[in-house]
Amino acid sequence: MTVNNANSQRPARRSMLLRSASVGLAVGAIAAISAVHAQQAPAVPAAGPTTAPVPSVDPAKRLPGTIEVSKIDFKRGEDGAGRLILSFSGTGAAPDLRSVGSTVTVNVGNAELPASLQRPLNVTDFATPVQRIDARRSGEGTVLTLSTQGNYESMAYQTGNDYIVEIVPRAANATASRDAGGNRAVGATGSASASRGYAGRPVTFNFQDVPVRTVLQLVAEESGLNVVAADTVQGNVTLRLVNVPWDQALDIVLQAKGLDKRRSGNVIWIAPQAEIAKYEQDKEDARIALENRVDLVTEYVQINYHNAAAIFKALTEAKGIGGQGGGQDGGANQNENGFLSPRGRLVADERTNTLMISDIPKKVAQMRELIQVIDRPVDQVVIEARVVIATDTFARELGARFGISGADGKDGDRSTLGFGGDIGSAGANANSRANAVMDGDSTFDITRSLMTNLAVQNPAGSVALSILNAGYALDVELSAMQEEGRGEVISNPRVVTSNQREAVIRQGQEVGYVTIAPTQGPSTIPIPNVQFKDVLLELKVTPTITNDGRVFLNMAIKKDEVEGFVDTSIGSVPQIAKREVNTAVLVDDGQTVVVGGVYEFTDRASVSKVPFLGDIPFLGNLFKKKGRNKEKAELLLMVTPKVLRVEQRG
Repeated sequence: MTVNNANSQRPARRSMLLRSASVGLAVGAIAAISAVHAQQAPAVPAAGPTTAPVPSVDPAKRLPGTIEVSKIDFKRGEDGAGRLILSFSGTGAAPDLRSVGSTVTVNVGNAELPASLQRPLNVTDFATPVQRIDARRSGEGTVLTLSTQGNYESMAYQTGNDYIVEIVPRAANATASRDAGGNRAVGATGSASASRGYAGRPVTFNFQDVPVRTVLQLVAEESGLNVVAADTVQGNVTLRLVNVPWDQALDIVLQAKGLDKRRSGNVIWIAPQAEIAKYEQDKEDARIALENRVDLVTEYVQINYHNAAAIFKALTEAKGIGGQGGGQDGGANQNENGFLSPRGRLVADERTNTLMISDIPKKVAQMRELIQVIDRPVDQVVIEARVVIATDTFARELGARFGISGADGKDGDRSTLGFGGDIGSAGANANSRANAVMDGDSTFDITRSLMTNLAVQNPAGSVALSILNAGYALDVELSAMQEEGRGEVISNPRVVTSNQREAVIRQGQEVGYVTIAPTQGPSTIPIPNVQFKDVLLELKVTPTITNDGRVFLNMAIKKDEVEGFVDTSIGSVPQIAKREVNTAVLVDDGQTVVVGGVYEFTDRASVSKVPFLGDIPFLGNLFKKKGRNKEKAELLLMVTPKVLRVEQRG
């Protein structure tokens, strides 16, 4: 096991001389490693200027140990990053990454490119900064050109025979300065790395086949933390990271080599993922084994505001409850999701509303805390509803009756005028006057009839005129009616209920009516049956108090009225007017809200007249009847909730 102590006694900030010396030693070590590697690998000519693609080398003529590009793959990474994966047929590839403007170039001078891979790739559909990838041969090597769009950051690392290039989009509001290659300068902020939660000081790594332990030592120097690497941390890594936070660089190295880390204070322990997982599993098994040796305790918890059976059902139906696993090994992983240990037991006594808990002290304390949270009084809500029905009616009618009749008798030259409230009284008055002025031997008889009868059925008042002369009788009656009505019905049901508990209040009557049941057997006599219909004012509501003090109401309001009865051959059937609303609304505490409303308006005008005669100006009014009806009806449903806070008593 290697321990890198970054807290040794040294100045807070290195001098330029010491830092230069450290960089020189690192570069010298890298150069030495590269020299040894170069002696083992065949000599590769330097990459010359870009040339046109040439056919690949025949496999039969390829020198032993020659490296070839075996696969080019592109994927979309996290946060819209583009990931180019370049796979080689062997080890020893030396790729070089360059960023110039909107172009990223990967030059692998010692790896050949097969003819099957010498083609452009359009990767626009991946929605990353990379738009196009061009792969071509350059001498004996390979050149890949990535065309990008927008601001980006580039990083690359090598693991095994794979070389990974990541093009990460930069945040839109980033203010970091960039160099000519599009990379973030040291000390810049607002990058995509920062958006992922990395806050370390930017570093630049450019290593070719360097041991992982050396990279971890450099990370420890930059971070100022103590890094402990397990003995199983082995292997080499190739990195090219430009101005990347050191914590992000560490995660990239761990990801490339299948490692993981655990941090405790200023100490970071690094080991393979399987080793860390086994350590944590062993630690958890030891804790469970220790808990299984603890003596059980029993406590009785009195339930005050809830139901003990309901709490028992909720706790025992939870996943991983004690006693459900069947054994320590089979249920060990599930017990952490439950409320009791494998040896724990829970019993509910409905008569005394008490819970009996038997478990280890740690679990019993957790259960008491949980029950204290559940067993508390629930706030109540007063719901007040108002159903307002307002009606306004207006009716006006004007009609006339007109008639001319002939007379037969002596002394017909005498004329008489009669005036009364209607034609009957006016005619009687005229006849009495005529009889008074005539001799006893004279006779005067008039046959009376009406030419038009367009009077109002129930007039508020009428004026009649009868003129009786020697041979004719003229009867005219004008009748009129005007009716106005205003009404308002207010229903105000109120109900109190607990939070999230449905409440129902009803008030009304049952209206009976007769029905005929079908005959049964040989009898042909129908059997009358009395049925009843509910005519109710009903309020049904379920309130829910939110955390911000408002009330969510799920309610149904119904208002029925008997408007009349319909006569049938077997009796009368009630005619019921129904008004109902079903809705859900969010209301502030004490606020009144109109949850529904209906407005009806009817305006009707009618004219009854004698054809042709009723169209004569002025005189035509004696041959017609006019009517005007207006009806207004408005229904409003208003609700006001009020929260009643209930405090828990000690």
